[in-house]
This record gives sequence, structure tokens and C-alpha cells, in this order.
Amino acid sequence: MNGEFLEALQQIAREKELTQEALSEMVERALISAYRKNYNALPGEVKVRRETGKVAFRVIVERPIVADGEVDQPEQISISDAILINPDAQIGGILEKDVTDQIQGRIAAQTAKQVVVQQLREAEREKVVEEYSQRVGEVLTGVVERRDQRNVIVNVGKIDGILPPNEQTPGEPYRVHDRIKVYVLEAKQTQRGPQVLLTRTHPGMIRRLFELEVPEIAEGIVSIMSVAREPGARSKIAVSSRDEKVDPVGSCVGHRGSRVQAVVNELYDEKIDIIRWSADISQFIGESLSPAKVSYVRLDESNKAALVVVADNQLSLAIGKSGQNVRLAARLTGWRIDIRSESQVAKPAAGAPETAPTPKPSPKPKLAEEAPAEPVAEVEVAVAEVAPVVALDVVATEPEVAAVVEVTPVEAAEVAPAAEAGADPTD
Repeated sequence: MNGEFLEALQQIAREKELTQEALSEMVERALISAYRKNYNALPGEVKVRRETGKVAFRVIVERPIVADGEVDQPEQISISDAILINPDAQIGGILEKDVTDQIQGRIAAQTAKQVVVQQLREAEREKVVEEYSQRVGEVLTGVVERRDQRNVIVNVGKIDGILPPNEQTPGEPYRVHDRIKVYVLEAKQTQRGPQVLLTRTHPGMIRRLFELEVPEIAEGIVSIMSVAREPGARSKIAVSSRDEKVDPVGSCVGHRGSRVQAVVNELYDEKIDIIRWSADISQFIGESLSPAKVSYVRLDESNKAALVVVADNQLSLAIGKSGQNVRLAARLTGWRIDIRSESQVAKPAAGAPETAPTPKPSPKPKLAEEAPAEPVAEVEVAVAEVAPVVALDVVATEPEVAAVVEVTPVEAAEVAPAAEAGADPTD
């Protein structure tokens, strides 16, 4: 193989950003393939060796040497035949023969070219997959090329990425030639070549966009603790600062809202709430329901649930349209949130009785059927003779009132003397 051919290959490798080792492997596979397609190819193991100090390769065929009459496989060679080629050959050794000169002519050249071109394509594909695999989770700027059925094809540099329908934000136009930012979701090798999946709905996209717009986040002074998002509608992010002098919310908002507005414009006017993160979960939950004002928060740590009480005029604001605000707050904090107004919380307490309820008297028709008029009159007289304090105790007792009303005249006569003696009528 002449030096001019190798120089041409090296130029291609530099353009494709391939290493010298990868180029050498391509050349070796091309030479082996070209030799095996030669009609005069010898059986045996074919190897390629690079000559020291020269830009050239040598193709060598290795054949095991066996005794005469013991040749069982085509790649083997008898000792008598091996001596004719190499007088120093011995049984059990390996006979090496240089067959580089047999790789010549138009067919061999075309075969080598096809193999090299194929290897270059495979290497380029592997390099693309490797490069974009390392960029998974990053935001790239791409140009909308076309629509393929429901997919949107976005050029992100060396490859056209795919934006599937389930990764597209509802309401975004995706017009051809529009420059948009996309989040790299996955890079993989397929039968059709490398494929890069993109998304515009991932919560991580909010995080990356703020890293691009807010220097404090890129430097690590301000951290995004959590993100909750409903693509195309609303997002909430919780931020904190390692430096007490740096306001995390103000840093993300920017001068006159310039920083957050840049993110909103990129997301086609998706609303973004910036929340101050707090280690106090009660305070954090209260902040997460912004813009609503929270009266107080009651936690149930065993069930990881929180009861949030707000003013009556703040209830609809705290819940949000179709429950969106409280739903995002729950995702942001990781707690189940139950919202009640102050009037709803006060209603059960206002309706609860302060004392035991007054027992309902038995129906008069029933008393008339069960006892005649005379015994009832005797009962009333007996109760009237009881000391005032004891009489009050009897009336205040719930179950005993009905019982006293229904006793016979004999039982009433027994109760009165006992009361006068100071005994407890309930005994």
C-alpha cells in the first residue's frame, strides 16, 4: 500500500475527527477483506502488520506446520511443503508468508475502498452517538427543519434530532426555520443510524434555561432545589442561596424581570413562579402556594400530609384553576396538601355543643298507654318532696329521666325516703 493512499485516508480521518488508531484498524480490515476476495488467496489466518518507521502495511498469512500425512485442515501445511518456502521451518511452528503483492488490481482496490468507506461511516455514527450521549440532560439550540408526520425534526448540529409528539409542548407552533431550544433526552444507535430524542416538556429544561440566564446559578451561589411543571401552562421552581447577601428569588427574576422574562419568552409565555426554598417544611409549603397567602400550616409527618388554612378570599387563589396551583405545590414539596378556608375550619367548632344535649321527652301517647293518670300524679308529688339539690341531679341525668318517669308508684315511694336521708338517688 503506497503512502499517497494512506495520506488521503489520514486527511479523511482528520476531517471526521478520528484517531490514528481508529484509522489503522480500518485499513487493516480493508486489506484483510480485499485479500480474502482474491481467487489465489491462501487458507490460513490473515494478519496485517505495520512496518516500523514506514507509512505502510504488510499482509501476512500464518499457517500451522504439521508432519507429512497429518494435514487435516486447509489452513495447515506439511513440513515438506513448508521447507520449500522457508528452510528453517519446523513441525509445530507457524509458517508466515507475505501476500501483500497479491492485493492489487481494480477489484482489490474497489473492495478496500468500500470497506474503508463503510468503516468511516460506522465510526462517524459511533462518534455522534457517543458525543450526544454525553450531552443528555443539556439544552441545545436547534433549527426546525421539517415535520415528519407528527414528529418535528430539529437540526442540532451534526445530526437531526427528533421531537416526538408526546415531548412537544401543547400550543407551540414549531414553524420551519424557527430557532428553538431543546432538551436532549436520549441518544442511541438504531438500524437506521444514530438517533437523538429531544423534548420541550421535561422539568429539567426549566433548570437548564435558568442556568443559562442566571450567572449566580451557573456559579453555584444560587441552587434550584426542586422544579414542578405543567408544560405550556405553569411551572414552579424552589431556589436557595449559599450566600446570605444574595437574594435567590431576586437573582432569578433579574432587573425588572429581565431574566425570568427571557425564560418565559423561550417557553412561549409559560407562567413561572419562583419560590424561596426553606428547610422549615411548614414555611416551604406556605411559600409554594404563592401567590396565595397562607394563614397557617398543620403537618402530619407520619403520612407526609399537610393541612393548609387560608383566608376565605384566598381559597380559590390557593387552589388555582382546576387545582393547578395546589397540584404544582404538592409536586414541588413532595407533600400531600389539603387546603381549607378559615370559615370551613371554624364551622365544626361553632356547631359543636358546649354541654350535653337535653334529652327528648318520651311521647305523651306512649305514657298514656303504659301508665294511668293516678300513678303519674303520685310520681310528680314524690319528686317534689325530694331536696332541691337531689331533684336537680335527677333531671340532669340523660338516661335516668325516662327511667324515673316510667317507675311504678311503689318504686317512687322508695326513692323519696332515700333522698331525704342524703343517699344518692342514682344508686
